[in-house]
Amino acid sequence: MEIEKKIRTLRESLHEHNYLYYIKDSPEISDYEFDQLLNTLVALEQLYPEYFDPNSPTQRVGGGITKDFKTRSHRYPMYSLSNTYSKEELTDWANRVEKVLGDEEYAFTCELKYDGASINLTYENGKFVRGVTRGDGSLGDDVSTNLRTLPTIPLTLKGDYPPVFEIRGEIILPFDGFQALNEQRIQRGEEPFMNPRNTASGSLKLQDSSLVANRPLECFLYALAGEDLGVDTQMESLEKSRSWGFKVPDTAKYAGDLEEVFQYLDYWDKNRVHL
Repeated sequence: MEIEKKIRTLRESLHEHNYLYYIKDSPEISDYEFDQLLNTLVALEQLYPEYFDPNSPTQRVGGGITKDFKTRSHRYPMYSLSNTYSKEELTDWANRVEKVLGDEEYAFTCELKYDGASINLTYENGKFVRGVTRGDGSLGDDVSTNLRTLPTIPLTLKGDYPPVFEIRGEIILPFDGFQALNEQRIQRGEEPFMNPRNTASGSLKLQDSSLVANRPLECFLYALAGEDLGVDTQMESLEKSRSWGFKVPDTAKYAGDLEEVFQYLDYWDKNRVHL
């Protein structure tokens, strides 16, 4: 029991330090100290395989091989988003919404659209269970083994979370990470990747998860799905998700009317280059 307790304590500590480093951007220990804790856990898990846990921090280093990605159905369909490039069309849409709602009050949540690979994560009792690509919106590929290597996907949650729920988001490859990855490929005499979006999407389907672990992928989450989630608005769902340990974009903003929506659009039209 002492060994089991030590393993559990190490896992909890490493999960917390991972959260502080990758989600909160406020590490409390050095990389060296983190690696020492991780190495201790690796050694103990090798000595005592009966205490294996698929959500152990040691699984983030990768190594699992997936020959065939299983196809899974989405319990809640993942719909594609409609787009518009004019304020006039947005105004027409808002007018249609107002007609449907009648006298009921409403507001907007403004969010940026990230260009990556859409993903759906399932959690049960605070534990990561699986991650499935969007696919056609009804069926997707189970890429759980690869997703476990991403430090911005929590394997265990914090706080008061629902017993079972799903959360949707985007796997992205930031430009600086993309450029560094291509520089490494060029140095090795390999062809550079064409663009960050396709590279992120292709990374999820690599058979060797250790290769995924070495790519600077990030996961932003922004949409909850499930029953009895305890939220009434999109902004509230973002705040809840952040409190549970997810990396949620901090660029979302509440807008009380369409004019505030336009202000948000104008701001990011000028400042998107700084993302």
